[in-house]
This record gives sequence, C-alpha cells and structure tokens, in this order.
Amino acid sequence: MMSQWPAPLGNGGQSEELLVSFDKARARRVLILPAWFDEANKLRRFTLDVMRALDAAGIDSFLPDLPGCNESLAPLESQTLAGWRAGAAASAEAVGASEVLAIRAGALLVPPGLPAWHYAALSGPKLLRGLIRARTIVAREAGLSESAEDLMAIGREAGLVLGGWMIGADMLRGLESAEIPASDNARAITTADLGGPGLWLRAEPGEDIAQSQRLAAIIADGGSSPA
Repeated sequence: MMSQWPAPLGNGGQSEELLVSFDKARARRVLILPAWFDEANKLRRFTLDVMRALDAAGIDSFLPDLPGCNESLAPLESQTLAGWRAGAAASAEAVGASEVLAIRAGALLVPPGLPAWHYAALSGPKLLRGLIRARTIVAREAGLSESAEDLMAIGREAGLVLGGWMIGADMLRGLESAEIPASDNARAITTADLGGPGLWLRAEPGEDIAQSQRLAAIIADGGSSPA
C-alpha cells in the first residue's frame, strides 16, 4: 500500500513524503531504512521483494521516503545527516516500528533504542569515497583533472554533485565522520549470509529473489531481538 507520512524538516516545518507499507496491524513492524543515492536505485526492487517476503512471513514493514529522496518536493541539497536521522526517528514513531532493517548507508540513521538489522552497513566516509572515486573516473575519461582532495574542499564549502546527486555542504561534512552507531541491540548481516554478491555492484538495477527471501528469513527467524 502507498500512502504519505509527515516528515519533519529542519526549519520546523513538515514535508508530506511517500510511505510504502505492508500493514496488517501485526505485532512485528519493521521500519526499512534503504540504501542511498545510486545504490537506492539498484536496490529498490530488492528492498520491495524483502518487504513482500516479510509480509508472507506475517511481519508488517514500512518504507518511508525522507525529505529530498525519490518523489520528495524537498530539495536534496538542503538535507542534513542530522535531519535525516530525525526523520528516521519520526518515521519509526509514526508507524509504531518494533525493529529496523537498515540497508547499506541506511544504517547511519537507525533510531537509538530500537532492535536493528544492518545489511552490509556502509559508513559515511566509505560512502563518500565511493562517490568521489566515481566522479574522478568520469572526469578523467572526459579529459579533466579532479582530485579527491580538491573536490572535498569544494564540497565542504558549497556542496558537490556526486553521481548526479546534489549533496549539500552540511550533509557532506556530516558524512565525513559518520560511523555506524555502536549498539548491543543490532545484528550485522553480510552478503555472504545471503549467498551472493550485493546487487549494488551490478551495472544496472536488478533483483535476486533468493537473496531477498533469505534476508527476510533471517529477520523472521531472529524474532524481535536481533542481538
């Protein structure tokens, strides 16, 4: 089911954002915090397949857009890491989440206190390195010279377009030092646990039903306490 939810904005306002849910008022209610940027595109079908498998296992799930993502009318360049963390916490409260599945960089946003599953978690510095590396490769192929150091210096002051995404200066500075929060109530899930390489490594968006069902099965078998 598709609906909307009121996401908080840094200026105190709200933004009506898309919410995809499988909601039958069941006891277990999993908030999905998806991958970011290009990885979000490559993993969108995978993420929805996981939600379908959770539904079949008797578990509700919720995939909220945050301001600046997908069909959002809020500009991406205005978003901050702190703002997205506040949005993730607000969405967890709005849907009554009992636990969280965080995919890749989504693990940076897990609300404290909730049991969480981290699938192939990606820190802020690693995310930025991948995006910067991709931009320098494209520049080199176009006969241009861009260094990671120069790009980061520009980004800290004025923001930066990386992979076609306009990342604001506040977001970029936040990601430079953003690590996955330590938690005794979180469980790491690796690509090896799913029996295959991560779909974000493919050149184009794809799907792997076996991996989606395996991830859902790990969550379903683990109960409401990943740790």
